[in-house]
Amino acid sequence: MEGVIDIHTHYAAESCWQPWVKEWWIKMNKEDIWIVENYTPENMLKYMDEAGVEYAVVLAERAPNVTGDTPTEAVVEFCKASKRLIPFANINPHLSSYPYKDMMRYIKMGVKGLKLHPVHMCFEITDKRLYPVYYICQEEGLPVMIHAGTSIFPGAKDKYGNPHYVNEIAEDFPELVLIMCHGGRGFWYQDAQFIVRHRKNVYIDISGLPVKKLLDYFPQMERLKEKFLFGTDWPGVPIKRAIEEFTQLPLSDEAKRLILRENALKILKLV
Repeated sequence: MEGVIDIHTHYAAESCWQPWVKEWWIKMNKEDIWIVENYTPENMLKYMDEAGVEYAVVLAERAPNVTGDTPTEAVVEFCKASKRLIPFANINPHLSSYPYKDMMRYIKMGVKGLKLHPVHMCFEITDKRLYPVYYICQEEGLPVMIHAGTSIFPGAKDKYGNPHYVNEIAEDFPELVLIMCHGGRGFWYQDAQFIVRHRKNVYIDISGLPVKKLLDYFPQMERLKEKFLFGTDWPGVPIKRAIEEFTQLPLSDEAKRLILRENALKILKLV
């Protein structure tokens, strides 16, 4: 199998995060904390090589009241080191006076997509201030990732993670690629699975979920193999271990190939 694509990693410079976030990472993934403590493109690429990862999406997250403040500019600069590192912007409508103008600026900087985190930033993704952002992403063919599901972090508001909101955006922007991060984690696995079954433009990334339980959460994964994307939520999850556990699931070789690589190649326009 060719190299895996991890569609969900975080920009991990510890100076951008609340101190307790590093403690969480150590608890969940102590073996990789050396990269967090010396977060350079070279170390990240070395780690990707060891794990068998060809490309990794690197996410910004401006959530100073919950996890920290990782600006898009820092992510873009980090990813300049290699085309294997793919920068995604982040917009927090509470911190952005003109979300559309910000997204246009990020596009000119070279981002390849957008990540929204309504649960950590406490906003509804149906906020009409974001509709021009969705429009330009649809026009430019850029995917929009949306945290869909719960978060155990203090200050997070789970009500904003209901995937039904994603369904509304999919209706209003039928050509916009939407990715539900974590697939409705906690309350809404079946809701998320129903949405990807009926919306051609919506996908699920499996990041932040216990890999061995994926088929319990998503019993139709084999049938819907073209609608799932591999992601880890690194550095909260070791990439190599997640890949090894995924390859052991009772899925067809075709499903594993699509989810680990081919679906993301198409969405990220790497082919």
